[in-house]
Amino acid sequence: MSLVRLLCFSELDLAAWDVCVAEAEQVVPYAHSWWLAATAGRWDALVEVEEATGRYLALWPLPTKWRPSGRQTYQPPFTQQLGLISRPESTANLLQPARLLGRYAHFYAQLNDANHLPPTTRSPEITVHERHTYHLDLSPSYEPLRAGYCADYRRRLRLHEADSAALAVTELPDPEPLLKLFQQTKGPAAGLRPRHYAQLRRLLAELQARQFLEARAVRHPKTGELLAGALLVRYRSRLVYLFAAASIEGKKAAAPLLLLDDAIRRHAGTPGLVLDFEGGMLPAIARFFANFGASPVPYAALSFTKRPWYLPAWMR
Repeated sequence: MSLVRLLCFSELDLAAWDVCVAEAEQVVPYAHSWWLAATAGRWDALVEVEEATGRYLALWPLPTKWRPSGRQTYQPPFTQQLGLISRPESTANLLQPARLLGRYAHFYAQLNDANHLPPTTRSPEITVHERHTYHLDLSPSYEPLRAGYCADYRRRLRLHEADSAALAVTELPDPEPLLKLFQQTKGPAAGLRPRHYAQLRRLLAELQARQFLEARAVRHPKTGELLAGALLVRYRSRLVYLFAAASIEGKKAAAPLLLLDDAIRRHAGTPGLVLDFEGGMLPAIARFFANFGASPVPYAALSFTKRPWYLPAWMR
C-alpha cells in the first residue's frame, strides 16, 4: 500500500529520492537531488511513498521560492524538464495540479516529454502550454546519421575534412573558459546574472564528480584561442546538449557544427541512446537542430495564479 503526500524539503528522504529517479521509467537527470540542490536549493514535492518500506514509488519535484504575493513554484535554470518521475510499480497519478491550487500563489512547472497529461487533470484555472525539444536517435551508425544532415551541413563537413589545416574538436578539461566565452558573447542577451553562473558552476562540479559531464572545445590552431565549446550530459539513455557558446570567429568557422557532429560521431551506434538538444522554442534554434535530422518532441508546461483574497470577486 502507498500514500501520496505533499512534502516540504525538510521532510524529503533524499537517498530514497535519488534511487527512485535512477530507477524510474522516465529518464530525467534534472530530477536528481544533487541537480536540484545546485540549481534550486530547496523544493517541495508530491511523493508516492510505499508504507511498508518507505521507498519512493513516484515523485513530482516542485522548486519553490518566496515572493511578496506568497510561495511560488518555478522552473530553475539549467533544468529543462521535471514533472512525474515514477517506478513501474507506481499506482498513483501524481499529475493532478488541481490539488495544488490552494497551495501556491503562482504555479509554473515544466513536465517531461514522457508525461502524458490526461484531460481529467485540467481545470479552468490551469493553463497548459505546449513546449518542444529536439531528439535524435543515436542507435544507427554514424554514416546514416550524417546522411540525415541537411545538404549544407554535409557540404561544410566535406570541405572541413579536405582542409589540411582543419579545426579539431578536443576535450575541455576545465569548463570555466567556456563560461567566460558565453558571458562575453551571449551573456547579456540571455539575461544570466552572477547567481546563475554560480548555479551552473555548482551543477558542473556535481556532474564532473559523477563522471556524467562531457566537455568539448574547438580552438584556433595557431593561437589556441577558444572558438567554441559544448557541455553534454551522458545519463542513462540520454545525451543532453546542456550548454554551448561560440565566438564570432568560431561561428564563421562552423565550430558549433563541428562540436555537434563530434558528439554524434562519438556516440553513434549506441543502442537506445537519444541526443536531447534541450531546446527548440526559438525558430532559428529549432532549424539548427532540425538540420541534424532531429525531430521535435512536445512536452507540457502548467501554470496558474491564485488571486489575492482581498480583491473583489470579479477581479480574481
